[in-house]
Amino acid sequence: MKLILSDPPFAGAPVVVLIAGLGGNGSYWLAQMAALQNRFQVVSYDQSGTGNNPATLPDGYSMADMAAELLSALQEAGINRFCVIGHALGALVGLQLAQDYPRSISALVLVNGWLQLSDHTRRCFHVRERLLQSGGAQAWIEAQPLFLYPADWLEEHAPRVEAEEALALAHFQGEHNLRRRLNALKRADFSATAAQIRCPALIICSRDDLLVPWTCSQTLHDALPHSEIRLMERGGHACNVTDSDAFNTLLLSGLETLLPIAEKELL
Repeated sequence: MKLILSDPPFAGAPVVVLIAGLGGNGSYWLAQMAALQNRFQVVSYDQSGTGNNPATLPDGYSMADMAAELLSALQEAGINRFCVIGHALGALVGLQLAQDYPRSISALVLVNGWLQLSDHTRRCFHVRERLLQSGGAQAWIEAQPLFLYPADWLEEHAPRVEAEEALALAHFQGEHNLRRRLNALKRADFSATAAQIRCPALIICSRDDLLVPWTCSQTLHDALPHSEIRLMERGGHACNVTDSDAFNTLLLSGLETLLPIAEKELL
């Protein structure tokens, strides 16, 4: 698996690994890159079966597979301990890593994530899968902004959204891979194991998220023993994109607290 690694800003700089959601592309985090790179070594990547990591995903592909393949790639790059910043599906990969490889995870930042899929989110994905079945990749991609962004932001950024749609269609991961990654997302359930995760965690969510109710993040916070939660009043599911300034402020202040605690816990 190909990774994109920034140069460490100083010797021994903490490593943060950015994990996107169902789209899988590392470019999702562009609004966070500049804010992070002068304090951390930043790792981003396109998930297996997407972008510059093409693959045909097998039946039964799971969160455990996603976590294992990422850890293997990081270890090959000489990175053995890191903080995960994950959005939605990426947050689930972070939870899986913390569960399966606790010595490798210094901290977690979980953005609009969950313990197990809510009935509301399951309904949203059911609708989107019906669109995929009837209208193919174009229908899936055209519907996606409605679940990611607030309506007023969509109205104000219509040319950008159209350009994003064209790019997403040109680099669509394929229905086969999308369905297997979506099935892995729907099966993931950390409700019985979250209490065993010992690393510190920051949970960030948006109150107006259409796809994942913010209360899912509250439930996640209640389940993780060493977590804090920050609620953005607006921003939608992709709040790190639509209000990147507010999000980055929360992210950086949280990392300043999380990583020293994590290193102390390791000793």
